[in-house]
Amino acid sequence: MPSTPRVRDAKLLDALEALGGGPVKRTVWRVVRQGRDPCLCSQSGGRWDDGTFDVLYTAFDRDGAVAEMDFHRRKGQPIPPSKPAYALHALFVSFENAVTLPTLDSLAALGVDAARYGRLAYQERQAEYPRTQDIAEAAHFLGHDGLIAPNARFDCLNAVLFCDAVSPDAYWAEADHGPVDFAAWRAARP
Repeated sequence: MPSTPRVRDAKLLDALEALGGGPVKRTVWRVVRQGRDPCLCSQSGGRWDDGTFDVLYTAFDRDGAVAEMDFHRRKGQPIPPSKPAYALHALFVSFENAVTLPTLDSLAALGVDAARYGRLAYQERQAEYPRTQDIAEAAHFLGHDGLIAPNARFDCLNAVLFCDAVSPDAYWAEADHGPVDFAAWRAARP
């Protein structure tokens, strides 16, 4: 039985085409469970992926990567699980055609509610994700290999790699910076 073709927002496609894309080559940060390959892509259904293609979430700043994982591992719980151990990794990524959305205003111009971006409780995240997922899917459809967008938990940018749109040598782990002590990290925040 043939599948129903996806209907994409024509204004969003036009806006992304107008933005274009460009190269980004840099070190980024990622926190994963200890023992897990930090370069392992997934279809997590997160902020920037609707589950139809693999992505790799990273942050320009190490604190941005820690803040994102701290939020997700706590999942709205006042006392997060203590058993899983996490490690901080530096990765190198090389985009050839990334869409850059550097500010909340640039997200708002594409229909994201900037006032709610990253501010909803974990249980409410799906109220925020549909538009950002649409943006990423449209960028993927247009042939971009990733996007750069504001981190929702820390004042830095995130780099989201569309794994099927790049060659396997476009990203690699540079260094394992060891275990993350989330409690100490939170205590050090102003």
